[in-house]
Amino acid sequence: MTEENYYVLKEKAVPEVLLRVEKAKRLLESGKCLSASDAAEKAGISRSSFYKYKDEIFKYSKRRRGRRLTVIIRTLDEPGILSRILAIIADLGANILTIHQAVPVNGVAAITLSIDIPMKMDISVITERIEKTAGVSYAKILAEEPAQD
Repeated sequence: MTEENYYVLKEKAVPEVLLRVEKAKRLLESGKCLSASDAAEKAGISRSSFYKYKDEIFKYSKRRRGRRLTVIIRTLDEPGILSRILAIIADLGANILTIHQAVPVNGVAAITLSIDIPMKMDISVITERIEKTAGVSYAKILAEEPAQD
């Protein structure tokens, strides 16, 4: 697996097509659109642009320095992968808040985790360790939120 690089950009530096793809994703996730075709049309992009970039753009939400993460992970549908991921998180001293594992489709599973991490932990450590797990395609941070008191 080749190492991927991630960038955080101000919205004005992001190409318009990527912003529209992210908008289409939000329309689908909110239920305002029931199909990718409809969401792409309402966002003002082609369906092919939506499919080309939908797994490449994620809106990063950081209200203030916080310690709760939402991470999306794509894996092969193989026994034990989720268990290995959870062990990595535990070894890092982090705590799982929620787990959502979608029904695997065509041998691929999507997992979304909410994680409470130690205050001084570098968040990139989590995705780097998870991505090194056999059977994991990628791990991306969707949001970082302040810890709830």
